[in-house]
Parts: sequence; structure tokens; C-alpha cells
Amino acid sequence: MTLTTPETLSALDAEVTGKGRRLPGRRLGRPTGNSAGVTRRRSPSRRIVDIVLIAVLSIGGIVMIAPLLWTFSTSLKTREAVFALPPQWIPDPVVWENYVRVWSAGPLLSGIVNSIIVSATVTTIGTVTSMLAAFAFAKMRLPAKNVLFLLLLSAIMIPFPTIMIPQFKLFADLGMVDTLWPLILPGVFGNIVMIFFIRQYLDSVPDSIIEAAKIDGAGYLRIFFTLIFPAIRPAIAAQFILWFMAVWNDYLAPIIYLNSPEKQTLQLVIASFNATYASQTDYPLIMAASFIALIPVLAVFVIFQRQIIESVALTGAKG
Repeated sequence: MTLTTPETLSALDAEVTGKGRRLPGRRLGRPTGNSAGVTRRRSPSRRIVDIVLIAVLSIGGIVMIAPLLWTFSTSLKTREAVFALPPQWIPDPVVWENYVRVWSAGPLLSGIVNSIIVSATVTTIGTVTSMLAAFAFAKMRLPAKNVLFLLLLSAIMIPFPTIMIPQFKLFADLGMVDTLWPLILPGVFGNIVMIFFIRQYLDSVPDSIIEAAKIDGAGYLRIFFTLIFPAIRPAIAAQFILWFMAVWNDYLAPIIYLNSPEKQTLQLVIASFNATYASQTDYPLIMAASFIALIPVLAVFVIFQRQIIESVALTGAKG
């Protein structure tokens, strides 16, 4: 057996370098003097930056989640405990009965059903319309398509109150007031923000793929759903979720067109809860209804938040 001595290691080191002397700091397993110094100088600053970032993000997270926690906490309190000083974050006693009373206190179930119908219909059909329009603006050869796209974007600058009265007059003449149609029809023709977002995302798709598919005899619809759609699916999913959240939380349009309690969406039902039970200081019941309304949106965002963040980041980098 051959023992490894310091002299043997020195000889091997010299042989590796190809010279009779060792290069400074080139021994196996030993970093150079400069790299070690840089590491020692950077490590404390990096740790300080990490600590500051974690502290700032933690404070921001607490500030953002505190109203949600307070809503849930209040929904489990008695009427007297709501006004207790100091405020009780943990209810004592816990009143789960508020979540039972809320279903008989107003048309909450019908509001949830109406909101699901409007949100699902608008976002599903509108997403298909928007992504086809974005594909046409991005990849098809159309006369004056850039001018048409700029005109489409200019519509974003028109606020809804400007067209609110003419649109109401139109639906009133069609006999659609106090129905869900005025909430559904404007959205099924697409969303301008989604069209712009997907069009920017489509810039990363090479035109050669489309040209090759056209040479093989594929039509535009087949090209889109076979080749383009899988590539832009994260962007479509993110925009679908954001649009669903916006339609679900919409309050202005439903309050204009809906009058009957059985036709109202969930946001109007909660507003009626606030008008009816706030005077009775029954805030736990109002908070219970509000928390129930938050659950679908919160669940959707928690499940798909990764796609939202990644698609926005990728689109920003590509732009």
C-alpha cells in the first residue's frame, strides 16, 4: 500500500501544471485568493439584502391578507363581539351558525348561480373569440390590420359610463332589461386587453411554422388549434382567470340591468345584505356572505397563480 504524503501531493500538483513549480492557489480543492475574497465580501451583503427583502415581503403579505382574515374572523363572532375592545382576532365563542343563517337570510344561492352563469359564459365564449382575433391580428395577412388594431386599442380609453346610457337604451328596446343577457352579450365578442396580451405573446411563435402548415394544406383554424394553441396556452389560461375574476366581482353593470331579486348576481345580493342587516348591526352575517363570495375567486387564483405570474413575466420579457 502506498501512503499519500504532502510531498506526494506536491509532486502530483507540479506534474498537473506541467511545470516544476506550483501555480498560486491552484491546488485541488482550494479556491484562488481572489475568488475567496470576493465570496467573503459578497456573502454579508447578500444576506442583508435577503433579510430586507424577506422582511418587506412578509410585511406586505401580512397587510394584504389581514382584511381577509378579519372578514373570516368577524363572520364567526356574535354581534356584541364585533364591537369588542381590544378587537378579537380569534372569536370567543365561535359561532358557525352564521354560515347556516346566511342561506335563508337572502337569495344567496340564486346569486351564486347567476354569477356562475354570467362568468362562465362570458369568459369561455369570449376567450375563444379573443384568441382567434389575436391570431388574426398577429399572423394573418389582412388589409390595414395595424390600423384596425390601433382603433381597437383606442376603445380602451372610452370609459364605461360614457356608453352606459346608450347601451341601456339599446337593451331596453330589445326587451332584455332585468335579464342576464346584457351582462353576457357584450363579453362574448371578446376582451380588448386579452386580444392585445395574446397578440404580443404570439410574436414569439415563428411565422415559418404557419407557412409550412399552409404548404401542407392546413387551414387557419387547424393551424391555430393544432400548432398555435398549445404554445400560447399559459397566456390564455392566465387571461381567462383574470377575466373570470373581473366578471365575478362586477357590480356596476348588474346594478344597472337587474331588478328582480331572483335575477341578481352575487355582488348585488351581498349589497342587499349590507343594506338590510347593517342597520341591525348583524355584521357577522354580512361577513359570512362576503367570505362565501370570495371562495370561488380565491380558489381559482390559488390554483392557477403560477400560470398568471409566468405568463405575465414571459410576455414582459418578450416585449
